[in-house]
Amino acid sequence: MDKSGPSERNPARPVKPPVHGIKQVQAFLTGEPDDTPVTETLSSTIQHPSILLPHINALRRHLLRMVLALVIGVIIGAVFAQQIMELLSRPIGGIKTLQAIDVTETVGMFMLVALMAGFALALPYIAFELWLFIAPGLHARARRLGLLGIPLSIIFFLGGVAFAYFLLLPTALPFLLDFMGIHTIPRVSSYVKFVGGLLFWIGIFFESPLVIAVLTMMGLVKPRSLLKQWRYAIVIIAVIAAAITPTVDPVNMALVMLPLVLLYFLSIGLSYLAAAIRKPKD
Repeated sequence: MDKSGPSERNPARPVKPPVHGIKQVQAFLTGEPDDTPVTETLSSTIQHPSILLPHINALRRHLLRMVLALVIGVIIGAVFAQQIMELLSRPIGGIKTLQAIDVTETVGMFMLVALMAGFALALPYIAFELWLFIAPGLHARARRLGLLGIPLSIIFFLGGVAFAYFLLLPTALPFLLDFMGIHTIPRVSSYVKFVGGLLFWIGIFFESPLVIAVLTMMGLVKPRSLLKQWRYAIVIIAVIAAAITPTVDPVNMALVMLPLVLLYFLSIGLSYLAAAIRKPKD
């Protein structure tokens, strides 16, 4: 008869200390990938397509988590959609100054505001999931720079949103709503699309200096090339400003284009700074 106690018959599994997890994170951030030539990788992939299956499964898991984060963000955005609408309409005097013509217009704008707020809330996690997917193929230095760029990109994005909300909108809206002495009462749909699109795209383009600096430190961008191509960059910025401006008048286009041009020249300055930091390491 076995007289041993329960603890002797079923020994407890050893609990891994937190140090083990920290070492795994350090190994992931400092490990170098296999430097197989691209041609050899493509050739082996064509000969053996099953090599892609683990990467496809990993991409599917990352996409599933990103969609789940977006759904959670949209739900949170729907809860606070009323407060967000009041915040967006504050530059023109509050939500009572807006009007709706179509029966379902307010419902559609409620859903649009919830979607935009949900995407903004889920954006940091979506960026982190993208980094997790591409990080194994990057060198350790680029991997750490990419991880550091995630919180910095959020800061730059919020800075762009704040610039558009506190400086651009208070200057542009009074001029647009009383142009030629004709008082305009905006529809809720046009106003939300105008303000939401402006805040979002200005926030996105405010991240360009950070992106250029990171690419320069990775050796993918040269500051002299950016400086030489400034004329072409201004033309491209003008096209982008025309695309993201909800209206076709040149005033709105100029209001969007001016900060983008300034950001481009700021990107050149940060690129020179990043190149100076990179040179001693090279």
